Amino acid sequence: MVFFMSEERAPSQRPRCRSLMGVQIISSGSYVPDQVITNAALEEQFGCDADWIVKRTGILERRHAWPYQATSDLAFEAGNRCLKKANIKPKDVDLLVLGTFTPDMSFPSTACLLQDRLGLNCAAIEIEAACAGFMYALITGAAYVASGVSDNALIIGADCNSRVLNPKDIKTFPLFGDGAGAVLLTKGSPNQGIISFSMGADGGGGDLLSRPACGSRMVPTPENIAQGLHYMHMDGRAVFRWAVAILCDTIQDVLTHSNFTSEQVDLYIPHQANIRIINAAIDVLHITRSKVFNNLEKYGNTSGGSIPIALDEAFTEKRLEKGNKVMMSGFGAGLTWGTALFQL
Repeated sequence: MVFFMSEERAPSQRPRCRSLMGVQIISSGSYVPDQVITNAALEEQFGCDADWIVKRTGILERRHAWPYQATSDLAFEAGNRCLKKANIKPKDVDLLVLGTFTPDMSFPSTACLLQDRLGLNCAAIEIEAACAGFMYALITGAAYVASGVSDNALIIGADCNSRVLNPKDIKTFPLFGDGAGAVLLTKGSPNQGIISFSMGADGGGGDLLSRPACGSRMVPTPENIAQGLHYMHMDGRAVFRWAVAILCDTIQDVLTHSNFTSEQVDLYIPHQANIRIINAAIDVLHITRSKVFNNLEKYGNTSGGSIPIALDEAFTEKRLEKGNKVMMSGFGAGLTWGTALFQL
C-alpha cells in the first residue's frame, strides 16, 4: 500500500521481505564531534531562519566535524567504543562493513583505512546507500554471520555531511550533521536476529537527491565548482513525500511479513531526517509516539550515522534490552531504503 506519494514519483513494486535469524547485537558505540552548531549560529553566520528550522524539521542543533576530522575519524571512534564495550579484541573481528556516502577520498576505500586504524585482520566492505547506508551494512553483515561466513562482524554507519553541503542553500544546510555509530554482530539463538526486512532501491528517483560533480561522469572543473555542483542538491518537497511513503509502506510490509502488530514492537528507530517525516508516518500507522526514539533535535540528519547513534543511545538509556523487538528504518538518496524488525 502507498499512503503518500508525490506527483513526481509513481508507486513502484518493492522487493519481497526476507528473514535473517540466528544473529545478535552484542555491543554498540557512537561518536559525534564536539563542535556544536546551533540554529542561532546558522542564523547569524548564513542568514538561516532559526524559527523555520525548528518548525519545519525539529532540529535545535547539530555537530560538525573539525577541519582536521574526516569520516574515518568519526567511524574509528564509534567502532573503537563498540569493541571496548564488547570486550572483543580487534584480532577477533573477521568482517568490517561500513556504510557511508562521504568517504575520506575516492580510493582507497574508507573501510580499508578504518580496518587498518582499528587493527583488524579481515575483509573491509564499503557500502554507499546514503542515509540507508547503515541498514544496508547491517543486513549485509547479518547475512555473513547467519551463514557462518563471519563470527564477529563490526557494522558502522558514518558520515561527514558538512563537507558536501552548500552553506548558501539555507533550506538544506541546516538539516544535516556529522556523526557515526557502530554495532557488533555475532551468532545468536534461533529466535534472535532480523525477523523480517525490506531492502530495496528506486534508481529512477536518483536526481531528487544527488551530488552531481566529483565523480567519473562530471569531474570537479572550475566551471562545475562555480555552479556549486560539488555540493548536495535536493528536491526537498519530493524527497519529503517519498520518505513518508517509504517509511509507512516498508514498516507495514515488515509487520505483515513477520505476523506482528505495531503494538508488539518495543521501540521504533526511524532515520532521523525530519521530525515531520517521522510523525507523519507513525501517525498514519497509529504508532504510539512514546515508542518512537528521537534524538534529531541534538544532531540533525547524520545520514549513515543516524540509526546506529540512536540505537546506541537507546541501549544506554535502557530503552532496549535482550528479548525486545526494535524496528529500524533508513531511507535516502538512490533512492534507497532498508527497514528491519530485529529481535534482540
